[in-house]
Amino acid sequence: MNASVLLTGATGFVGKAVLDALRERGDNVVAALRGSSTAIEAPGGMVKRIESLDEHTQWQDCLHGVETVIHSAARVHVMNDTEADPLAAFRRVNVEGTLNLARQAEAAGAKRFIFISSIKVNGEGTVEGVPYHADDVPAPVDPYGISKMEAEQGLRALAARSSLEVVIIRPVLVYGPGVKANFLAMMRWLDKGVPLPFGAIDNRRSLVALGNLVDLIITCMDHPAAANQTFLVSDGDDLSTTGLLRKMAEALGKPARLLPVPSVLLQFAASAVGKRSLSQRLCGSLQVDIGKTRSLLGWTPPISVADALKQVAQSYRG
Repeated sequence: MNASVLLTGATGFVGKAVLDALRERGDNVVAALRGSSTAIEAPGGMVKRIESLDEHTQWQDCLHGVETVIHSAARVHVMNDTEADPLAAFRRVNVEGTLNLARQAEAAGAKRFIFISSIKVNGEGTVEGVPYHADDVPAPVDPYGISKMEAEQGLRALAARSSLEVVIIRPVLVYGPGVKANFLAMMRWLDKGVPLPFGAIDNRRSLVALGNLVDLIITCMDHPAAANQTFLVSDGDDLSTTGLLRKMAEALGKPARLLPVPSVLLQFAASAVGKRSLSQRLCGSLQVDIGKTRSLLGWTPPISVADALKQVAQSYRG
């Protein structure tokens, strides 16, 4: 189905993959990116460069005829934030910038606004076997999660008083070709055969392959049941950290040299060196229930974990 789409964050990890999918569909795309970003081509559309994303950004020149806005641009979670007031910095981009764009989109006649939020709106972790649900009461902890929650609240209020349909998607950790940060670091360690002390971690974590997230975003562009709903998204196949590392090693064609160090010792050691948040991601559980996403949209993740990890490994190999 051809549509006119405004895509923000078009050069980001998720945005670039969405742009490729829109190109394959033959949609007319207005691709918005930061002024210093790499040049890209928007099929049948235009490229808009913005210097900042806040309440002052002017979008009118690229909203004419746009039916759907996919808003993936954001001030992302950072480990060592140097801002004097991190929450204010997140709010300026993620709340004020988002609502400014949504109001201008509604005024220009856009029909649907798809907001890429974060599972951090739900919280930082779950008890094993008790996953987050899309309609749980939000419990964000850090400034990033708080800003995403406040953006969601503002978008719902706008939808309630206007004709703009809002779709909110909260991904868990996204991995795929080009992934960076801890996921890439673990892949490098496995590829080099470095013994890792992660052979006895019996947690459960939900992940989402980039291709699965993009497929859901595209589904939400057209599906009538997506209007004014919030969806969680994952691969539907929760893994322990140990299980994930074994699957990653298999995708690389390497043995997984995992030492069975008890999780409690890993967490104690991480806390002792100021890496408590890292130990939570490695040893703690974070599960989501995508039952609502499946039932309302008839959606099933099209890519298996094994196939997604093969794609990551092939990209890593170059």
